Amino acid sequence: MPGQPRLASRKRDAHVNINAYASLPALLDETFRRHAERPAMECMGSRVSYGEVDELSRALGGWLASLGLSNAARVGVMMPNLPQYMVTIAAILRAGLVVVNINPLYTARELRHQLKDSGAEVIVVLENFANVLADVVEETAVRHVLLTSMGDLLGSWKGVAVNLVVRHLKKLVPEFRLPSSGGRTVTPLWAAISQGRRQRWTPVAVGPDDVAFLQYTGGTTGLSKGATLLHRNVVANVLQVEA
Repeated sequence: MPGQPRLASRKRDAHVNINAYASLPALLDETFRRHAERPAMECMGSRVSYGEVDELSRALGGWLASLGLSNAARVGVMMPNLPQYMVTIAAILRAGLVVVNINPLYTARELRHQLKDSGAEVIVVLENFANVLADVVEETAVRHVLLTSMGDLLGSWKGVAVNLVVRHLKKLVPEFRLPSSGGRTVTPLWAAISQGRRQRWTPVAVGPDDVAFLQYTGGTTGLSKGATLLHRNVVANVLQVEA
């Protein structure tokens, strides 16, 4: 209508080269190299640089490689948005394995279904939710449990303080007992990183058509179902966001 203001058009003409990176590890390698000194994340006042994520994820990837898993084995990740989440995801992808994100608020029934459906052989879990895993792990294919604590990557003093508060003051870590029978292992995060640093290992080569994530739906209309995301899918999505 005459006299009414008109909104300016913000049409964008961005082109994305989805073949710029063969895989997510290739994209990560360049990112870590270009921004090594810059902070990748901040949590509770502690910062972790891209260079530190690079080194830690290489070490953790070395530990994963030492488990003798088959190519594209599934690795569950059951934790909220913490610094170790980024390190874990990078490590899994660099080791040529498949990330299976798991809602940390899942009930035992929901967790059992997703672990059995995905066939996950390894799970990385925050100790706050390990009691739920303990209830179902023997019914699944999981053979290796990587256990992390809230303060693991917050620095030595702050990390210890945070863990003390979380465990003993706020009592946010229910008692749990993870079975170690049948060849199942339970390894703390820093022990795995320490072991991985001693491994002579190089990241596994993966291609654009390899599976990167098995991402499960919310399950609001039935059982949760896993959607297969290839490396090319996620690379294209990241590049679109940057365009």
